[in-house]
Amino acid sequence: MSAQRKDDHVRLAIEQQHTRSGINEFDEVSFVHHALAGIDRPDVSLATAFAGISWQAPLYINAMTGGSVNTGVINRDLAIAARETGVPIASGSLNAYFKDPSCADTFRVLRQENPDGFVMANVNATASVDNARRGIDLLQADALQIHLNTAQETAMPEGDRSFASWVPQIEKIAAAVDVPVIVKEVGNGLSRETVLTLQNLGVRVADVSGRGGTDFARIENGRRELADYAFLHGWGQSTAACLLDAQGVGIPVLASGGVRNPLDAARALALGACAVGASGGFLRTLLDGGVPALVAQITTWLDQLTALQTMLGARTPADLTRCDLLIHGALRSFCADRGIETRRFAQRSSSLEALNEMTGSTR
Repeated sequence: MSAQRKDDHVRLAIEQQHTRSGINEFDEVSFVHHALAGIDRPDVSLATAFAGISWQAPLYINAMTGGSVNTGVINRDLAIAARETGVPIASGSLNAYFKDPSCADTFRVLRQENPDGFVMANVNATASVDNARRGIDLLQADALQIHLNTAQETAMPEGDRSFASWVPQIEKIAAAVDVPVIVKEVGNGLSRETVLTLQNLGVRVADVSGRGGTDFARIENGRRELADYAFLHGWGQSTAACLLDAQGVGIPVLASGGVRNPLDAARALALGACAVGASGGFLRTLLDGGVPALVAQITTWLDQLTALQTMLGARTPADLTRCDLLIHGALRSFCADRGIETRRFAQRSSSLEALNEMTGSTR
């Protein structure tokens, strides 16, 4: 049943990709164009570092799947694409492996095909410390993701209905494992309050994983006989909203959920993310065109992100946080209700000192 559910997830996720409405709150974030801010492309680096982690680019293949023969093939191909492009990769939830160790190879292939890459193991918030360590060992993982998915579990016919243990269990895992712990949502977002709680629990990094990408509550509702949880479709905050909400928190944040292209990635980085993850769009490319198509897509994204940094005068991804941004529409209303001042984002390079620092000018 678990293997069938994993295959159903892939099928339903791809159906969402083909029927996506196109509405995305990243479209309510725009860069102020400064025509003389550009720099020389050779001076641009994509390297990013956070919480003791160093990546050669601020892009990663986020958690997707595993646990069945078909999803094992997908993981193999994702791992090859990660290896060929040098981007980090996360496994899907290892809960299937904990229940049925015979499916270990469907996850282990991520390391076998990518022996020198940065690999993240993924577990749920109910995982025991022993299972968290088993997952890390299985993949020789460089970091551990713990996913939060109350909306998905609520809509899932066989889902968990007991959430009170999640907070103390996350704290136990974070204290017990020897790799950085990254806590992520699965597409409904992390509020500022949640990120601050995670910091207090000893979590090193938070992946806000907001609304706008694959909707797992919708997927699980599609598996229900009556499909009677449609009211949970679109639950939560967008990735852009979560990044705005997380301004000034004490731990690094990553951004995933609804990242459609390199411009969305640049927007997320400018809103404070240290790196940006994608999954659904990459999965669609892989299934439509195979490994060569996905390698080409990731390579193009990295090239175009470099081009955007060059045009915007950002030598590093972190420098994008000095670029001026305009916040529009519903996203601006969200900020007003949450007490987030948006005007400051439009004036981050307004001082001559800040502009000269970005462009390297001494005038």
